[in-house]
Amino acid sequence: MSEFNQRVILEFRANGGRVGGMFEGASLLLLTTTGARSGRPHTNPAVYVRDGARLLVFASNAGGPKHPAWFHNLRADAHVTVELGTPDGTVERFAARAVVTEGEERDRLYAQQAARDPAFAGYQAGTDRVIPVVALHRVDLTDPARHRAIAAHLVEVHDELRAELAALREGLGAPAPTLGRQLARHCLGLCGALHAHHHNEDGVFDLLERQFPDLADSLDRMRREHRVVARTVDELEALLASDADPATLRTEVDRLATSLEEHFAYEESQLLPALAP
Repeated sequence: MSEFNQRVILEFRANGGRVGGMFEGASLLLLTTTGARSGRPHTNPAVYVRDGARLLVFASNAGGPKHPAWFHNLRADAHVTVELGTPDGTVERFAARAVVTEGEERDRLYAQQAARDPAFAGYQAGTDRVIPVVALHRVDLTDPARHRAIAAHLVEVHDELRAELAALREGLGAPAPTLGRQLARHCLGLCGALHAHHHNEDGVFDLLERQFPDLADSLDRMRREHRVVARTVDELEALLASDADPATLRTEVDRLATSLEEHFAYEESQLLPALAP
C-alpha cells in the first residue's frame, strides 16, 4: 500500500469517513479486496456515487494506462468489504458483492459521472482503455436461505483448508533437503487461501453481529483469532524464505495446524447453530 493511501485510510477511519486534501468534499469509501495472487486483503480509497440500493465506483486509476490493482482483485473474487461514513460521524463496515457493468449500462453510468465531475471525462480522454464502472451490492443476511448458504460455504471452505493443512503436515516427514521446498509449495496455497477466507469472514461478521447480538462475544473472539492466525502465517512464510532448519519448520507448522484446527472447530460450533438451526 502506498504511503498516500495509508494516510487517507487512517484519516477516513479517524474522522467518520471525512478526509481533507485532494479528496476534501468528495464522496469517498474504502474498498477492501482480496489479492488475486497473494490472497491478502488490500484496502483502497475510491470515489463513489449512490445508484439506488447500490454504490458505484470507477476504476479510473487517474486515467492511467492500466486498470488499478483493486479492479483485477475483484474480478478474481467479487466478495469485497466496504467502509462508508455515516451521518452520525462513524464508519459503517459491510460485506458487498462487486459486479462489473457492461455495454450501454456502463457507458450511461460513466457519462453521468463525467457530467457530475469533469475530471472523469479527462481520465477517459487520457487513456485508450475503457474505464470500468463497478456496482457494489450490499450482502443481505436477513434471508434464512442466505444463512444456510453461508453455513454450507463455511463448512466447505474449512474442509478445503483442512485438506491443505493435512498436505502441509504430510510434508513434515520428507527428507531434510526437500522439506523446505515441499512446505513452501503447500504453504503458497494454504496461506493465500487463509488470508482470503478470513478477510471475507471479517466483512460478514459485522452483519452477523447486528442480526445475532448474542454472538457478539463469540465473533470478537473469532476476529482476535484471525489476527493470531495471520501473524502465525506471516512468521511461517518468513521462515520458509529464510531457509530455516527442518526442526524449526516442523515446530512452526505444528503451531499453525493446532491453532487452525481449534479455530475452525470453534467457528463451526458457534456459527452453524445460528445460521442453520
